[in-house]
Amino acid sequence: MSTAILDDVRAFVDTEVAPNAEEFDRAERLPRALLDRVGELGLWAPFLPAEVGGAGLDMVTLGRIHEEIGRGCSGLRSMLTVHTMVSWAVGRWGSDAQRDRWLPQLIKGETFGVFALSEPDSGSDASAAGTLAVPDGDGWVLDGRKKWITGGQVADVLLVFARSGQGMSAFLVPRDAAGVEISPIPNMLGTRSSMIAEVVLRDVRIGADAVLGPPGWAAGTVMTGALDLGRYSVACGSVGIIQACLDACVAYTSRRTVRDGQLRDLQLIRRKVSDMVTSARAARLLCEHAGRLKDAGDPATIMASWVAKYYASTAAATAASDAVQIHGANGCSPDYPVARLYRDAKIMEIIEGSSELQQTTIAEEAYREAA
Repeated sequence: MSTAILDDVRAFVDTEVAPNAEEFDRAERLPRALLDRVGELGLWAPFLPAEVGGAGLDMVTLGRIHEEIGRGCSGLRSMLTVHTMVSWAVGRWGSDAQRDRWLPQLIKGETFGVFALSEPDSGSDASAAGTLAVPDGDGWVLDGRKKWITGGQVADVLLVFARSGQGMSAFLVPRDAAGVEISPIPNMLGTRSSMIAEVVLRDVRIGADAVLGPPGWAAGTVMTGALDLGRYSVACGSVGIIQACLDACVAYTSRRTVRDGQLRDLQLIRRKVSDMVTSARAARLLCEHAGRLKDAGDPATIMASWVAKYYASTAAATAASDAVQIHGANGCSPDYPVARLYRDAKIMEIIEGSSELQQTTIAEEAYREAA
């Protein structure tokens, strides 16, 4: 694990992200200058190899970066997540021409990529059944709707998943393609600054060179790998939320008095704080385990990411609930970060596979192993 870059990221979060997170949340967007700073720090796709312009960063370190960003602002971490998914997919499945066209800009953040899979009526169903891709001469025509698209408001290229015949295909669709309509989705419960949007595709004509990966087989290749990486990022970001809750509660209870002593001296307060410490450390270890398996190319990383995301997201929701409780009425106001952390933590239990879907998947793996 590379520690030098983590020091830079930690300083960035402490000075430029966390102090302004409430403002970002209220504005429901991230300043362009902040996104440019992410690019200056080389954080958009540092895991890509040096030969294509990346830093060749290991996955364990990438996870710690996403943890630190999540500690400061889940909206920014969400933007990193979807851009990571697109960049990884192009790096892994792109043709030479696609890699040459997209990777240099994706790595620098000059082009922002978003992951367009979710649809209005599909919930956790990842079949993308409502969006269709029909062959048209030497290209394709796309029609459909995508919803809850993180970063969609500022997207430059969309990784769109659509049904094509009996299978699913993935397409790199430029935002300025004729027929692409993007509408902001305001007033989200959490991760409000991640600029979520709905995307409508109306007779969008694209060339054959827009297909990413094997046509008709994207479900088991492009989608599976990208979602695994997204799940890993959310898990690590959830660790950041737990850590932020812990930091806020330790600071608050150390200066808050009750009767003749400090709030920190109450045993029930200490129990909640100790639970946060334990949850943060346990979740961090689960994420590191998943990251090591990714670095080793071990397919067991898929299940490790499921477990890490399930545990970290539910632990973050519990920690955030306790943090609001510890802060009392102050925890319900925008003057303290725990209200935002509470809302953001709930989102972590839903995105990249709900907790219920994770429970089902993890149990299925347990029975498979037993058999």
